[in-house]
Amino acid sequence: MKLAIPRELEDTRVAMVPEVAEKAKALGLEILIEEGAGASSFYSDQDYESAATVTTREKLLSGADMLLSINPLSDEEYKKLKKDAIVISQFQPFLYPEVTDKLRGMGLRGISLDMIPRTTLAQSMDVLSSMASIAGYKAVLEAARHLPRYFPMMITAAGSVRPAKVLVLGAGVAGLQAIATAKRLGSMVEASDTRLAAKEEVLSLGAKFVEVEGAREDKEAGGYAVEQSKEFLERQRQEVQKRAMKADVIITTAQVRGRKAPMLVPKETVDQMRAGSVIVDLAASTGGNCELTKDNEIVVHNGVTIIGNSNLAGLMPQDASLLYANNVLNFLKILVKDGQLTLDMSNEIIRGAYFTAEAEAQQQ
Repeated sequence: MKLAIPRELEDTRVAMVPEVAEKAKALGLEILIEEGAGASSFYSDQDYESAATVTTREKLLSGADMLLSINPLSDEEYKKLKKDAIVISQFQPFLYPEVTDKLRGMGLRGISLDMIPRTTLAQSMDVLSSMASIAGYKAVLEAARHLPRYFPMMITAAGSVRPAKVLVLGAGVAGLQAIATAKRLGSMVEASDTRLAAKEEVLSLGAKFVEVEGAREDKEAGGYAVEQSKEFLERQRQEVQKRAMKADVIITTAQVRGRKAPMLVPKETVDQMRAGSVIVDLAASTGGNCELTKDNEIVVHNGVTIIGNSNLAGLMPQDASLLYANNVLNFLKILVKDGQLTLDMSNEIIRGAYFTAEAEAQQQ
């Protein structure tokens, strides 16, 4: 069975790195990789030669039994695949439900890595958590790069400088990594989350937990926040505005699966912030947690810098690619036995990720 990895056209990462390709090969797979696929992640074609066949994009598409990518390919390219090929990517069917029928119409079987259940059993396969951890780390570094002030307290012969105040909204994987990184840089950190279970983790990292009463929780939400009532959101906005007026940096990470990101930092809050402050919005691609966020843009409003970036992992492509590839390898270990595909629907991980399965059953 041939596993093909194309070059990402709008991403610096690659879905398979050489050292992991060796391990995937040991599962009985023949690995095909496009020329230059790893270049932006600092892996050369020569690095892959012992584990994979380096080939052109056209030959890769026509020869693939399974096609693995970080971002979905175009419809035109998917149509070049053989019938019943497996396409593995991050299709986000919760956001784009039409992708299921589209792939089935092309005769393809779709596995979406963002649909892997976020459980302890599947933790080693969780690409969302791996990339979120990198994003949280990088968000703090991006904030430090734009902030015209120190993060740590500095006592110098020229006088003392107070530490920066950082407010993190959303204490999931990205938020917790942001808290840890901001604390390492010596800042004072506060964090807020609708999930009370996050309180202990926030406190363990040395940050202060900002609690807003009345939040709705859902243990079945797979690590995502859940949609809150208008009354709660209003109380949360009031509390955020109070904290934001004193913050040097706000990092927002809150997303609701399949819905627009909750708006936590309205324009009037930004208007109250000190000039020179920075907001890093990791929910930019789903509408943003800040009212003024523009995806993949840096906006300056009244002296406040607002960074909209939902793919900060792409700024660390080498480690991001390594972690992504390891997640994929762990998934392949339950998907492939002796070089053959085993779509065992009794396995909850496969059942969760194989999102075209129901459509296939209805067509039979």
